[in-house]
Amino acid sequence: MSDIDMAVLYTFVMCYSSFVFICQKNTCILPEDLRDFYLTTDSFTLTWSVKLDSECVPLGCMMINSVARLCPLLQPVSLFSLPNAPSLADLDWEESGTESGSARVPVAPHFDSRSRIFELDSCGGNGKVCLVYKNCTPGVVAQRSEIWFLDRSLCWHFLTTTFTSYYRLMITHLGLPEWQYHFTPYGPSPQAKQWASLYQPLTFNCELSLADPAGDLYLNKLDPSKAFKGKAKVPAPKKKQSTQCNSGGAAKGQSNAGRQSGAKR
Repeated sequence: MSDIDMAVLYTFVMCYSSFVFICQKNTCILPEDLRDFYLTTDSFTLTWSVKLDSECVPLGCMMINSVARLCPLLQPVSLFSLPNAPSLADLDWEESGTESGSARVPVAPHFDSRSRIFELDSCGGNGKVCLVYKNCTPGVVAQRSEIWFLDRSLCWHFLTTTFTSYYRLMITHLGLPEWQYHFTPYGPSPQAKQWASLYQPLTFNCELSLADPAGDLYLNKLDPSKAFKGKAKVPAPKKKQSTQCNSGGAAKGQSNAGRQSGAKR
C-alpha cells in the first residue's frame, strides 16, 4: 500500500471515529448525506476574489466546518457560572410555539434541551448555519435533522431539510456575502444585493420577484438617453442701449438730416 493510500485510510479512520464520538457524546445520529460528506473530506472551504482597480478583494466564501469543529451551539452550564446568569434559554417564550399551526412555516428551534444544535458555518460573523435536531428528549437518540440559519439578532430562519439541499444552495449562491439573508423577511444589506445582482442576476431577480409581489428590483434605473443627452444652449440676451445713447443718436440723426436738406437748397 502506497503512502497516499495510507494517508487516505488514516483520514477516513480519524473522521469516522470523530463523528462517531460526537454522535455518542451528544446522543444523535448524523444524517446519511452529511456522514458521506465527512467520509469523503473532513471539511470544505472555497474562497474567491474580484479584481477592483488592480487590487484583489475577497468576496465569496463557501465553508463547511470539520468534524472536530462540529461543536454544539448550546454548551452545558458551567459550575462556576452565576446562578441567575442569563443564557440563550431565556430567549424562549410561549409565543415561539404559535407557528406550529402554520403548515408552511416549520416550528423554530429552541435554545434549551428540546433542541440539539451544531454549527456548520459561521458565515463570516453575519450569523450561523446550523444542523438542528428538534423535539429532543434527554437520553433518547435524535435522528431527524434540519438546516437552519441563526441571524445576528438570534432569530431562526428555515433553510432546507437535508444537507444535500443546503450544499446546492450554497453553490448556487456562489458563497456571496450574506446570501443566507435571502431566506429572511428583511433580506441582505444593499451592498450584498448589488454583489448578487452582478454575479447571479438570474437567481437574484427571481428571488426578488418571489419576495416582492410588486416586482420592484431595488436597483438603480439608468436611462442612457437622458443621462448622456446634451443640454441645449440658451442664447445670451442682447444688451439694451441706454436712453442717453438713444437720445444722442436721434439728435445726431436729425442734425445730419438738416445738413443734407440745407445742401440741397
